[in-house]
This record gives sequence, structure tokens and C-alpha cells, in this order.
Amino acid sequence: MVSKKPVKAKKSSTAAPDAKKKRKKSRYDSYGLYIFKVLKQVHPDTGISRRSMNIMNSFLVDTFEKIATEASRLCKYTRRDTLSSREIQTAIRLVLPGELAKHAVSEGTKAVTKFTSK
Repeated sequence: MVSKKPVKAKKSSTAAPDAKKKRKKSRYDSYGLYIFKVLKQVHPDTGISRRSMNIMNSFLVDTFEKIATEASRLCKYTRRDTLSSREIQTAIRLVLPGELAKHAVSEGTKAVTKFTSK
């Protein structure tokens, strides 16, 4: 009678199908926390519903997408490879209306100045 020794399986580059795989958490960018912080700065006693928060989040994502697209288009027009704060500033002036654009540009300039001074 021949005794059979247990044979070790070779390690392969792919995991076994029945092995538990670590799932990656799906990344969902939400500005809800920041919307809430701004709301509390402006109106401390006011709340916001989940549906309203989702609407505001969608609005912000859409606006940022428009600004990024316009800034990218400006880079293509000027034949530059680098997207700088200047293109973002011009894109904001083109995308946002009047007074809102002025406030956005001033806040953006303040943020860039604070970042570069470190």
C-alpha cells in the first residue's frame, strides 16, 4: 500500500474563487458636511432635509463640473498644458453670474494666497 502525502497547492497569482475578497468601499464624493457648515454659519437655527441636501449636492457637483470644463476649454484655446488658478478664475467669471462671481473670485484669491504663504 502506497501512502499518499498531502500535496501542497502551488500559489497562483489569482485568488481562489471561494476565498473572501476584501471589497473596496465605493467612493462617493458628497459636499453635505460643507453645505451644513455654511448653513449653520448663515442661519444657525435652520435645518435641512435629506432631499434638500441631495439637491444642493447635485447643484454643487454640476457647477464644479461646468467650471472645470470651461477652465479646460480655456487651456485648449491658449494652448497651455497646465491648468492654473488664472484659468479657474476666468472660468468662474464666465460660468457664475455677476455678484456671485465677484464673491467667488475674492474667496478663491484669498484661499490661494493663504495656501501659497505657508
